[in-house]
Amino acid sequence: MTYSHIKKGIFRSRPNRFIAYVEVEGALMVCHVKNTGRCRELLVDGATVYLEESGNPQRKTKYDLIAVQKGALLINMDSQSPNQAAREFFPSLFPNLTLLKPETAFGNSRFDFYIETSEKRWFWEVKGVTLEENGVARFPDAPTLRGVKHLKELGLCRKEGYGAGILFVVQMKGVSRFEPNRETHPEFADALKAAQEEGVTILVRDCLVTPGSMTVDAPVPFSLV
Repeated sequence: MTYSHIKKGIFRSRPNRFIAYVEVEGALMVCHVKNTGRCRELLVDGATVYLEESGNPQRKTKYDLIAVQKGALLINMDSQSPNQAAREFFPSLFPNLTLLKPETAFGNSRFDFYIETSEKRWFWEVKGVTLEENGVARFPDAPTLRGVKHLKELGLCRKEGYGAGILFVVQMKGVSRFEPNRETHPEFADALKAAQEEGVTILVRDCLVTPGSMTVDAPVPFSLV
């Protein structure tokens, strides 16, 4: 997936979940943050960030904040990008793909993708990962009751004869492995392990990230500690 009209800036502050103050070409601009998560380890004063200029002159915010430099890592933090990148990735994962449908309901959940191949029907959930600690990617960065619910529903999909999977899209390149963030949300870590035991497929992929693009790339080793 690609962006257009990219600008480089310097992050200054984030007064709430939705906006940030970013210095762009010497001027302090109000920017829309395309991620309502905490991202405290990413959005620190002085961090280099990358913005996409909006084409809508009626918008109150001229830019969307989409990526941030954290040391040697360039991290895409747009919460919409994992699903867009996954949609581009799934045809390579399923060469015999016949149907790829986003936002499909099953039971009490709405999963990110419903997939049909010549052999099987699947439900997939996609989770974007922006938290990195000492070379390890972790999810979630805050408790997610919705994430636990989705994992339990994926297990029900398996019992109904569907394929079921969760794809963790690590929105950076350069991590050594992935782990569920048990310290932040032990219930999610337990639910992920239980889902695996019920036959839910777990995939973790890193991404090739540039200031103006993100592409799902290589498998990342993981352990469900």
